[in-house]
Amino acid sequence: MKQRLFGTDGLRGQGNVFPMTPEIALRLGLAAGQYFRNGSGRHRVVIGKDTRLSGYVFETALTSGLCANGMDVFLVGPMPTPAISFLTRNMRADLGVVISASHNPFMDNGIKFFDRDGFKLPDEVEDEISALVLNQDTEWNYPAPEKIGRAHRINDARGRYIVYLKNSFSPKLTLDGLKIVLDCANGAAYGVAPYVLEELGAKVIKVGVDPDGLNINEYCGSLHPEVISHIVKEQGADMGIALDGDADRLIVCDENGRILDGDQIMALCALELMEKDRLPGNLLVATVMSNMALELFMREHGGRLLRTVVGDRYVVEAMRREGAVLGGEQSGHLIFMEHSTTGDGLLAALQLLRIMCEKEKPLSELAGLLEPFPQVLKNVRVERKVPFDDVPEVREAVSRAESALTGKGRVLLRYSGTESVCRVMVEGPDLSLVECCTEDLVETCEKFLR
Repeated sequence: MKQRLFGTDGLRGQGNVFPMTPEIALRLGLAAGQYFRNGSGRHRVVIGKDTRLSGYVFETALTSGLCANGMDVFLVGPMPTPAISFLTRNMRADLGVVISASHNPFMDNGIKFFDRDGFKLPDEVEDEISALVLNQDTEWNYPAPEKIGRAHRINDARGRYIVYLKNSFSPKLTLDGLKIVLDCANGAAYGVAPYVLEELGAKVIKVGVDPDGLNINEYCGSLHPEVISHIVKEQGADMGIALDGDADRLIVCDENGRILDGDQIMALCALELMEKDRLPGNLLVATVMSNMALELFMREHGGRLLRTVVGDRYVVEAMRREGAVLGGEQSGHLIFMEHSTTGDGLLAALQLLRIMCEKEKPLSELAGLLEPFPQVLKNVRVERKVPFDDVPEVREAVSRAESALTGKGRVLLRYSGTESVCRVMVEGPDLSLVECCTEDLVETCEKFLR
């Protein structure tokens, strides 16, 4: 009963292996239906997925559970995660469901929920749903036969999302004359992202738009930005855009092929908003993973960086609490609260393109604002997630690294919320010292956390 099904971004795991089994998905549908059904009127649920082969399994199982517990299900097929957030709000649905493992390989899958306002569910709600799923004695409050839900296919969902994205781009601007390399990671955006850019006037060179159920994120997308970098230089393009499998992340490169991560994109966008006096409190929200250079950049320009734990939903929670309009993660989750309630890679790309068009400058000239400190991140596979403070050898290794950095760098150990790994991150002005500290920490974690 105390076990959590959900990590930092929903439920995730290898298909047909607990917890990503058809049985759990069916019970999850039953539990979500029971939790969100309030007993009056019909209830709507929007379900979208990415392009993984196992998506068919979990789509069917969830639909069965939700319909059995009185929810009408609207299936939209392969669509980006932020599209489900938008459609849930737009259709006045009670719940949105995304079947995706984001940037993970095809054999993994996941399930995450959005509430009727398009926000990811808080931990306490996920815990209540988890309890219903994991308790084999749960008695399902099935509705009467005439109250069983129906399932529908929404055939124009892509068009709705395309219009929504185009409306986030200034109607006074076009992308005429721009050549853009777009990598959709053979994922959920393959059927929408090219059309958005083309309809706004860009010439689009498409990559990763031929999904086969097995090739999602495979040597493409935001995990492999070297692909767009190479093609941009080869084709003389103005910009490269790389999305991940569910299109809630963005990594870009400029016309010279220089790759820009989420921190560098946030710096550019934050400065533009501050120049227009449209960044309330000059506040940017990011996570503990964001580079120290971003914090210094905000301070030097009269702004402030607020850090949260890792996970874009925690960034969103802090943004709502603080009234912030811009936030994100180094990994490329970028939230523009004036337009969206969650990370949206394509919407973020449109904001970058808007700035380029308004300033009439190439991305290389705009993006040279932030030079990240050397940062090394390594993963250590673990069998169980023991609190770091409970392992004296790990505490000592952290102390050694912090002493070596003499207050000019950072050390961060954290367990992944979606994988059985410990993430070791060290950053500072001296790359060789950072690498040395990282290796010491990795060796210690490999020895004492397994």
